[in-house]
Amino acid sequence: MADEFVTVAEARALLGVTKYKMTDLINRGVLKTFDNEADRRSRLIRRADVEALKPNIKARSPKARKAVP
Repeated sequence: MADEFVTVAEARALLGVTKYKMTDLINRGVLKTFDNEADRRSRLIRRADVEALKPNIKARSPKARKAVP
């Protein structure tokens, strides 16, 4: 069961998104979080949900950070 869930930080790393994008995905209900009984300060997300979302997420790349004139 330990491999069934990942923390929000781990999910962020797997998807390659910013904390703001991760918050948006959670708030919009794209990813559902669960209580972490081992650590009340963190939330968990199903690894399968993160893996399923991976192909649909555009990871933020250094080239995407170009300044807009």
